[in-house]
Amino acid sequence: MITLPQFFFFYHFIIIVGLSMVTVSTRNPVHAVLYMLVIFFHIASTYLFLNAEFIAAIQVIVYAGAILVLFLFVVFLLNLRAEEHEARNTANWPTGAVVALTLFVVLVLSMRSFVLGELGRFDIETIQSMTHTKAIGTELYTKYLFPFEVASVILLVAIIGAIALAKRQIRS
Repeated sequence: MITLPQFFFFYHFIIIVGLSMVTVSTRNPVHAVLYMLVIFFHIASTYLFLNAEFIAAIQVIVYAGAILVLFLFVVFLLNLRAEEHEARNTANWPTGAVVALTLFVVLVLSMRSFVLGELGRFDIETIQSMTHTKAIGTELYTKYLFPFEVASVILLVAIIGAIALAKRQIRS
């Protein structure tokens, strides 16, 4: 018999994966952004179910709020009506399907061998006594400081690349 938490998880899993496939396969970019909004809210509710209220709030504020608004501005600034009616290149779908299936098999096999190790230096009682936000900040800015800084440099390079591409298109 399936329990309520299992039902909740599988519901969110099916919605998130299904809408992800619909998001990348839809022709209308505005619809894709709206599907992504539903995905972000389902991810946030999954975080709430895991008692990670801070992460859920960040998910809604940053992703569902700021990032999606940015996507909508980009969609509206670019005139994508011409691309919407063009024929898509679907000749390579067998290759994409093989790559996706291979990735899925690798993920399933790696999840089968995944074993939850120790929780680190934060157990449930410690996190509840010091709040989730402080525990995340302590872990992020001590143990994971270097990967955090590398991610910020990668984002900076992506922003500079986007600006360079946009300036080149304006000059043309």
